[in-house]
Amino acid sequence: MPTRAGFVALIGEPNAGKSTLLNAMVGQKVSIVTHKVQTTRARIRGVAMEGEAQIVFVDTPGLFRPRRHLDRAMVAAAWSGAADADVILLLVEAHRGITGGVERILEGLAERGRGRPVALAINKIDKVASEKLLGLSQELNTLHPFARTFMISAEKGYGVEDLRVWLGGELPEGPWLYPEDQIADLPMRMIAAEITREKLTLRLHQELPYQLTVETEAWEDRKDGSARIDQVIYVVRDGHKGIVLGKKGETVKAVGQAARVELEEMLDRRVHLFLQVKARPNWMTEAERYSAIGLDWSDAKG
Repeated sequence: MPTRAGFVALIGEPNAGKSTLLNAMVGQKVSIVTHKVQTTRARIRGVAMEGEAQIVFVDTPGLFRPRRHLDRAMVAAAWSGAADADVILLLVEAHRGITGGVERILEGLAERGRGRPVALAINKIDKVASEKLLGLSQELNTLHPFARTFMISAEKGYGVEDLRVWLGGELPEGPWLYPEDQIADLPMRMIAAEITREKLTLRLHQELPYQLTVETEAWEDRKDGSARIDQVIYVVRDGHKGIVLGKKGETVKAVGQAARVELEEMLDRRVHLFLQVKARPNWMTEAERYSAIGLDWSDAKG
């Protein structure tokens, strides 16, 4: 059988389940998953094998109406990811249906989705009665000529295998793009920073939704097989440092411990994780900060 390989762009509104689906497809965590919207900032590629096909997933930031520099860079990255793909997969939340955001994405697909298969995945089907799902599917297919429609629950794994098989069959014939055992093309330094940012997002709830970023400043592979990882958490105000640190440093300590445990599982070795918190008022308008999280500053300036 000939080998196949290509790129599949996952697009949708923030929180539609793109990161959860990516992790389910790949079988290992490569994109952060939280209940906050807009948590995926960079185009994280996960690599999944389906028979003789290698599917490279581009997990784009959620598409939404941009208001700030960071928002514009994220939306530009999402559409750029779709433009580079062999197949586009739109995720729509079953219980939210056709929102204004979904309508805007469908308008974008009419312009940018030509010349390649565009599939629809209605996600979180466990939250909606089956007759409503059928109606939603029919309505969406009247708004765009989808190549296929899938009913899935990325979190529970329903329908994920059928979707992966179909995607593998849609990719062009050709050699694999990555080694068989590689799951992502992001540097581990960036994945490690994303893991810490996920733990911060979960811990801080609504207090600092987007106004922080994490960078891996140093990574040392030690002779005993362990790794020392030094990371900096940048916030925009001095007053935010106290929120991140918590009383007697309890918050940052808990975040560091949770991130370290997950990194040790992922790397299968001991990890020494050191976190610093620094105020950097202008990080959201600094080109080097955007590069560090995989975005293009020129897109942010609008």
